[in-house]
Amino acid sequence: MTSSVQQAREALGLRLREIRRSAGLTGRHLAGLAGWHESKVSKIEYGKIKPSDADLRAYCTHADAVEQLPDLTATLNNLEAAYLEWRRILSTGTKRAQHDTVRLAQQTKLTRIYQPIMIPGLLQTADYARGALRRSIDFFGVPNDVEHGVAKRLERQQVLYHGDHRFRVVIGEQALRTTVGDDSVMVGQLDRLLAVIGLPRLVLSIVPATAELTMATTNFVIYDDRMVLVEAITAELTITQPREIAQYGRVFETLAKQAVVGDAARALITTALGNRRT
Repeated sequence: MTSSVQQAREALGLRLREIRRSAGLTGRHLAGLAGWHESKVSKIEYGKIKPSDADLRAYCTHADAVEQLPDLTATLNNLEAAYLEWRRILSTGTKRAQHDTVRLAQQTKLTRIYQPIMIPGLLQTADYARGALRRSIDFFGVPNDVEHGVAKRLERQQVLYHGDHRFRVVIGEQALRTTVGDDSVMVGQLDRLLAVIGLPRLVLSIVPATAELTMATTNFVIYDDRMVLVEAITAELTITQPREIAQYGRVFETLAKQAVVGDAARALITTALGNRRT
């Protein structure tokens, strides 16, 4: 078990302990009501064992906190799957991970993307995607199927033009300046941004480099209100707890308020493009 999974289990146990104490229940009293051995309460609350759905239901029922059951259940269901190391995700190459991203995009009506230093896959050119995927393949030492990965990434972009999908993308101005490939790749990528910025299903916003720092965060994607994917250095985190999804939603709105759109966004892209062409 990874330390992150253990920490998540301990955090769930802490929440259950707070629920029990708020209801004025001792561990012994709760165990008696639930028909458990007395030690089970302590083991759950200190992350020694993972509770079952029935255990969560018992906590919420006897502590008169049934309204918290959906969020606790989502936390439990996500506990073991929440932390997936990149080496596992990419163990057979990039195609499978890109296929999963295509499927998620097709199933989502509103996708909110934040990326501070790179162009998101949804808006990448083939050359830019190729350069980005090659870096991942080299770094993690996984099978080289870059062309399959690029094809899947471009397939995902069809959701920009078909179906009932909407996209809000917020990028940092640094994403316009981070070099992937070379200047010719970046010129093509920046031209692509100028071409898509007016698409009816897409709102592209850019946080200027001089904007005040109000929220420091890594890149993430929110799929409707049901899931958030967060890319860390070593792993991808899948978040399904409603209260955490809501927090990411608030972070996204905070960043979006700092960002510029329309002509102001075009001006930033055009400036970055001019620097590449000189």
